[in-house]
Amino acid sequence: MAIGTLIAYFVLRADMLRRKLADVADTIILVTALAGIVGAKLYHVLERPADLFAHPVAELFSREGFAWAGGLIAGILSLLWLARHYKIPIATMFDVAAPAAALGYAIGRIGCLVSGDGDYGIPTSLPWGMSFPHGLVPTTERVHPTPIYEFLVGLVIFGYLWKLGGKSLRKPRPQGEVIAEYFIWTGVARFLVEFIRINPRSVFGLFSNAQLVAFLSMIVGVVILFYIRREFKGKKQEHRILRHSSEKGDVVQPEYHKATPECPNPESWRMFDSMTAEVEVLEFLQSLVTTTKPQLIVETGTFMGISTLWMAEGVKQNGFGKIVTCEFDPVVCAKAKERIQDSGLKKWIDLRNESSLEIKINGAIDLFFSDSAIEIREQEVRHFLPQMSPNGLILMHDASSHLKTVREAALKMEQEGLISVLLMPTPRGLVLAQKRA
Repeated sequence: MAIGTLIAYFVLRADMLRRKLADVADTIILVTALAGIVGAKLYHVLERPADLFAHPVAELFSREGFAWAGGLIAGILSLLWLARHYKIPIATMFDVAAPAAALGYAIGRIGCLVSGDGDYGIPTSLPWGMSFPHGLVPTTERVHPTPIYEFLVGLVIFGYLWKLGGKSLRKPRPQGEVIAEYFIWTGVARFLVEFIRINPRSVFGLFSNAQLVAFLSMIVGVVILFYIRREFKGKKQEHRILRHSSEKGDVVQPEYHKATPECPNPESWRMFDSMTAEVEVLEFLQSLVTTTKPQLIVETGTFMGISTLWMAEGVKQNGFGKIVTCEFDPVVCAKAKERIQDSGLKKWIDLRNESSLEIKINGAIDLFFSDSAIEIREQEVRHFLPQMSPNGLILMHDASSHLKTVREAALKMEQEGLISVLLMPTPRGLVLAQKRA
C-alpha cells in the first residue's frame, strides 16, 4: 500500500504539471490515502457488525480487511473537499486523480497477494494456480491468484486513462470523462473477477457485496459519461475550442487531420487547434503578405484571431496596409478582440462582428483569405470577386479531398471561368487562386 501510494503520488504530480495545475499532489495523496485506508477498513468491519461489536479493537486494528468500496467512497469524499479547498474544478480534480488511483490500486493488490489475505480465487487446475498455506486466510489448495489478475488489468486501465487524459491537452474533451471511464472500467474489472473470488454471495445469493458496488460504479460512470458528452456536443465547436484555449493556452501540436492522397503524412505539419490554419499555412500567409505587399487584406472567419495576427505581422514589416477581418459569433469575436488588443498589432487590423456576406468593404482587395463556415465559402468568393484587384490573390482554407466541399466549389468556379485554381497539398487543403480576366 505504501509503494502504491508513492507511485500514485508521482503519477498525480506528473498529471497536474502537464495540465498546468497547482503542484499540490503531496497533500492530495496524503489526504486521500489516509481517507482511503480508514474508509476501506470501516467498510470491511461494518459488513460484519456482530464481529465488530464482539471484538471492536481487534477488528478495527487488524492487518486484514480493507474493502475496495470503502476506499473508493472515502476517496471520493476527500477529493470533493480538496477540490473546494484548492479551487480546482471538481471534474478536473477527479480526472487528474483517476489514473493515479488506478495504478495505486493495482500495486496495492500485490500486498493482497503476498499476505494471502483471502483475496484469492476459487480452486483451479491452471498451471499458474497458487496456494497460500501460511496466508492470513490460509489455503493449501491451488487457487486463482486473482490479485495478479487485478494488478495486470489495473495496469491496462491506468495506461488507457493516462492516454485519455493526454487527449484533453491537445484538443477539447468533456471534463469528467476520465473519472467516468475510471468508474466504468474498474467496476467492470471488479465485477468480473468476483465470479472467481471466494467472497460470499450475499446479494440475492448470486453476487457479492463488492459486485453490487462495482455494478453501481459502472452505472454511475455511464450516467456521467452520457451527461457530459451530451452537454459537450451541445456546445458550438468554436466555443469548445475557445474554452480549451483559455484553460490550456495556445498549444502547438502535430496535425491530426485525416491523411489524404495529396497529403499522406499530416503529422509532419503543426497546428494549434482543429479550426485555426496549420502553423505552416500561417507562415505561408505571412510570407505572402511580405512578398506581395497588399494594401487591403480581407479575412472571413476571424475565430481566435491567430491567422489575423500572423498576417498583421507581415503588414507591420511592410509598414503599410490594412486587414479587415470579420467574425459573426459575438462570443468568439469578443475573444479575438482581446487577443488583438493585447498583441500590439491593433493599428493594422479592423475587426468587425459581422456576417461575411453582409460586410461592406471599400476599395480593391489585394489578398482575400476565406476561412469561415465551410458551407458559405463559395458564396464568399462570389461575393467579393468583383472587388478583387486584377493581380490579387484568393485563398480558401479546408480544401482537402477529404473535406471536399471547398475543393469542389473552387473547381466549379474555375470551370465557370471565374478563377484560376492551384490546389496546395496541405493536411486540410489550401486553394490559391486568382480572378480571371
